[in-house]
Amino acid sequence: MQDRKAAVATAVATQGADFYDPVAASFASAGARFPELSERVKAAGLLDLRPVAYFFALSRNLLLLLGGLAAFVLIGDSWWNLAIAALLGVSGAQSAFMWHDAGHKAMFRGKRAATAMGLLHANLINGVSYGWWVTHHNRHHSFPNNLDLDPDIGRRTIIFDIKQYPSRRGRQKLVVRYQHVLFFVLLVWESVKIHRIAYKALTGRTLKQPVVEGTLLLAHAAIFLTSVFLVLSPVKAILFVVIQQAVLGVYFGMIFAPNHKGMEIRDGEESLTWLERQVLTSRNIRPSWFVDWFYGGLNYQIEHHLFPAMPQMNLGRCRVIVRDYCQEYGIPYHEVGFFASYREVAGFLYEVSAPVRRGLAGQSA
Repeated sequence: MQDRKAAVATAVATQGADFYDPVAASFASAGARFPELSERVKAAGLLDLRPVAYFFALSRNLLLLLGGLAAFVLIGDSWWNLAIAALLGVSGAQSAFMWHDAGHKAMFRGKRAATAMGLLHANLINGVSYGWWVTHHNRHHSFPNNLDLDPDIGRRTIIFDIKQYPSRRGRQKLVVRYQHVLFFVLLVWESVKIHRIAYKALTGRTLKQPVVEGTLLLAHAAIFLTSVFLVLSPVKAILFVVIQQAVLGVYFGMIFAPNHKGMEIRDGEESLTWLERQVLTSRNIRPSWFVDWFYGGLNYQIEHHLFPAMPQMNLGRCRVIVRDYCQEYGIPYHEVGFFASYREVAGFLYEVSAPVRRGLAGQSA
C-alpha cells in the first residue's frame, strides 16, 4: 500500500490537477482521516461563526437590492429600466448566498434564526421554496455526483452517464445530443424551473411550514408583478420580467455548473469515505476578489462540502489547510481557473453524449 500511495503522490505532483485515479485515490488516502483534518480546521478557528462579517454581507446585499428598486422607481416607464432588470437579477442571486449559508447553519447555529433568514431571502425575495431547497440540498451534500442518490443530478435533462439516456423522451433527446451547448443556453429557464418546483412542493404537501412558505411565495409574486406592471407599460413590463428572470437563472447556473460536473461520477451504494467523497467529486475555482464575490465563496467547493457549516468568509483560509492535507496523503485536489472550469464542464458533457451523436447510445446503454 505504501508503494501505491507513493506512486499516486508522485503522479499528483508531476501531473497536477489533471491527474485523477479514483481507485488509486482510495488506496492513497487509506491513512487520511476526516477527524484529523477537522481537528486542524477547528484549531485554526475556522468553524467559528462570523456575525460581524455576515452583518456587512447582508448590508451590502440590502443596499444592492434597495438601490435597484429605487432606480427602478426613479427611472419610471423607460427602456433604461431593462438594465435595472439585469441588476435585480444579479441582486437576487447574491441574496441566494444568504439563504444558502443560513440553511447550512453557517450564519446562525439556531434553527429559528436560520429559518427566518432563509425564508426571507428564498421565498420572499426570490420566490423559491426554502423548505424544499434545504431537503434537496442536504441530500446533494450527502452524496454528491451519485447518479442514484444526488437529486441535483436526477432532476436534470442532461445526462452524466450514457446509461441515463434511455429514460429521456422527445425533445429531451435533442437536448442530450447537444447538451454541451444547450446546457448553458437553457440556463435562462433555471429560475422559472425553480419557481415551478416551489409551487409543486407547496401543492404537494411536502413542506413543514406550507402556510408560511405559501404566503411568502404569493407575496413575492404579487409585489413583484404588481410593481412592474404599475410602473412600466405592458411590453416593457413583460421584457423586464423576462430579463430579470433570465439573468437570475443564468447566474444560478453559472454558480452550480462548475462545482461538480465533470468530476467523479458515482452510482449505487456509496463506498468512499466522507473525505474522499467530497474532495474527489468537487472542483474549486481559483480565487480572486471577483471570483470570491461572484460565487459567494462557493468557488471553494471542496472546503464547503467538507465543512458545510463553515462561514463563507473562512473558506479561503481553510483551502490552504485542506489542500496541504490532500497533498500529504496523495488525494487529488482539483482546482482550475474561472474559464477553464466551464471548458471542463462543456468537454465532459460533450464526451458523455458522444455515443448519442454517433448513434451508439442503445449499444452503450
